[in-house]
Parts: sequence; C-alpha cells; structure tokens
Amino acid sequence: MLETTPKAQIDAVKGTARVIDISRLSLTFETSDGPVQALSEIDLAIERGEFVSLIGPSGCGKTTLLRVIADLETPTSGAITVNGLSPSEARLERAYGYVFQAPALYPWRTIARNVALPLEIMGLSKEERKERVQRNLDLVNLIGFEKRFPWQLSGGMQQRASIARALAVDPELLLMDEPFGALDEIVRDKLNEQLLRLWNKTQKTVVFVTHSIPEAVFLSTKVVVMSPRPGRIHDIIECGFARDRTLEIRETPRFLEIANRVRNGLRQGHSYVD
Repeated sequence: MLETTPKAQIDAVKGTARVIDISRLSLTFETSDGPVQALSEIDLAIERGEFVSLIGPSGCGKTTLLRVIADLETPTSGAITVNGLSPSEARLERAYGYVFQAPALYPWRTIARNVALPLEIMGLSKEERKERVQRNLDLVNLIGFEKRFPWQLSGGMQQRASIARALAVDPELLLMDEPFGALDEIVRDKLNEQLLRLWNKTQKTVVFVTHSIPEAVFLSTKVVVMSPRPGRIHDIIECGFARDRTLEIRETPRFLEIANRVRNGLRQGHSYVD
C-alpha cells in the first residue's frame, strides 16, 4: 500500500528544487477598527539551498509573510506550500527552524540545555540530544560555552545559541526574523560572515527578514523588495555572488549596483507621509 503521510510527501519532494511556493497570497487581519490588509497578491518561489532576504519599510508585512510560512498566521486567500506540504503539515514534520528577533533563551537553563529543549520535546535519547547539541554549538562556534547561562554571554553569542537551537531539529528550512537587528554594526558584520559560512556548510534554505540593505545584499542569493501595507512584492533581485564571499565584496561595483537597485525599489514602493 502506498504511504500517503506528510513524511512520505517530504521524502518525495526532497529531490526537487522548490522549497516554498506562494501564489496570489493575501492576508487581512480583523481588528476592532475594521479589517487591515497586511499582504496582497504575493507570488514567490524559493528554491532549495537559496538564501532569500525580505526587505521593506516597517509595517510592510515582511515578518507576517515569514509567519505565514511558519504556520503562525493563516492567509485569507491564495496558496502556499512548504516542501510540497501545507504550512501546518510542514510545522508538524519540523520542516523548518525559526530564529526570532530576540534570542528568547530561558535564563535558568544553560546554553546546552537551551539548545537541547526542542530535542527533549521530540523525545530523543540523552545520547542523541548530547550529540546534536555539540554538533550545532560547533557550527556556531560556541564550543566551551555549554555550561554558561544566557546572561553570561554577549548579545551576539546569545543569538548564535538561538540559531544552534533552531538547527538542532535538522530542518530543511531556516526562517530568520531580523536576528541581528539589535546588534551594533561591528558585531553584525561578524555574524553576517559567520552566518554565510554556516549556510555554505549546511546547504540549508534560508528566508531572512532585515531592514538593512547591505546585510540583505551581502547575505542573499535573492533579495525580495516589499512595498508598504498592504505588503506587495515590488522587485525580486538576483545577486549572483560566489558562496564563499567576504565583506570586501561590499566595495565592488556589482554589490553597489544591486544595493542601489534595492534602495531605489524601496523609494519607489514607499511614499513618506509627514
């Protein structure tokens, strides 16, 4: 008998290129002041192994779109699949890891136990949890800090721990909501380089929300420029940089050309009201 569970569907699509497929997706929130349209007619395809950044002004629906992918919000209309499944099926199959704006680490748990938390919920053995924790702390350069508590680490180190926690379930997809937005520029640059190496090493598909043009262009294979509410896609820009790029690429004509196109797209899609 042919297996038809979501797990079987995931296994069937792992060899295909498409990870996220969104068609004419809209979302309207019902509020006490009436309906608010957050997203309108979104069409977006993300291929396996891509690093896609969503950029736009505050309130344009970047995080809302990320939350729809993660099954944290339900669209009003349109269609979306994640690894060939509905977002709810993909969530149940742990097809993605989610990194929030703040690290959201439990202060009473050590770094190792914070990373192990989703593995405990999954019911993995102590040996398997230990192996996965060590492997993912190594990926984010936090070996030696397993027994520290979050308050003993810098903001950047805490965010790396939250990335290790998201990776611990070994997801196909990593969803990141402005994870470095609260950090200073020097720390942010360093973490951008580390994240790029992590993406290159793990071959994960990443969807990344940011307000920073240099960050979006440096990290991405593709930059999605969104316009203000209701959030629409104004432009999709292919970057085409080598996977092993360094920060020095930001001084190249090609980088500046793409950054300028992103900046112009944001201006064209947004009119400021005094």
